[in-house]
Amino acid sequence: MTHQRYRAIADELAAEIAAMAPGSKVDSEHSLMRRFGVGRAAARAAVQELERRLQVRRVQGAGTFVTKRIDYVISRDRPPSWHRTVREAGGVPRSVLLDHAVAPLPADCAALLELPAGEFAHRMLRMSYIDGVVSGTGVEWIVRDTVPDLALTMRVEESLDEVLREVGGVHSVRAWCRAAFDIPSEDVQERLGLGSSVPVWVVESVNRAEETGLPLMYSKSWMRGDAVRVVMEIGTTQGPCRRCEAGPEPAESNTHSREDA
Repeated sequence: MTHQRYRAIADELAAEIAAMAPGSKVDSEHSLMRRFGVGRAAARAAVQELERRLQVRRVQGAGTFVTKRIDYVISRDRPPSWHRTVREAGGVPRSVLLDHAVAPLPADCAALLELPAGEFAHRMLRMSYIDGVVSGTGVEWIVRDTVPDLALTMRVEESLDEVLREVGGVHSVRAWCRAAFDIPSEDVQERLGLGSSVPVWVVESVNRAEETGLPLMYSKSWMRGDAVRVVMEIGTTQGPCRRCEAGPEPAESNTHSREDA
């Protein structure tokens, strides 16, 4: 197998994949072997190359599928809403509540929410999907009295941001955020459908009520790198630099013009 051969196959497949809808199934290795007249090693290397390019996702026992990354933009100017962010990026969002409990806050979460350790709060474990494909999972701690019947409400409305606004009467704003690329724990890997130790985006946030400034929730999310590209926007732009538009200033010269002479 030559390096150029499997790369050429991957390039041809990549051009075809660009016109396919996310979630579409890609030809199996056996089909690629017959189509391109190559052995299993070249067919597998071509698919692995597409995985490295984050264009396909292999699901154990199901096959290989087209994936499409969206830009998940984190900015203080944008509402901290998963559903809204995905929709604005052109995807179809969905979230599923896996578990809910009213539980005592761990010390680190309590400190971020400015509450005593052990105080009870809502704890939610959720899965996130983009265009019907698993994209992430996360845990959220929400101040208990914000929405007392949170679990019941979340089974009707998937967007937590909508629930906080419509039921809790508060507008959530992002007050603090930290993003990293790291290897998740085994249970997170299993929920995300990762077959091995693959790094994912890890995003932690604290949101406050716009009206009072009080903390509302702390969240920690794990997002597949082949589903999202986390983009951090800090500060605001004030338009192009006038000096840059005008070009470099002329260098000083000791030469006099004719008029000066």
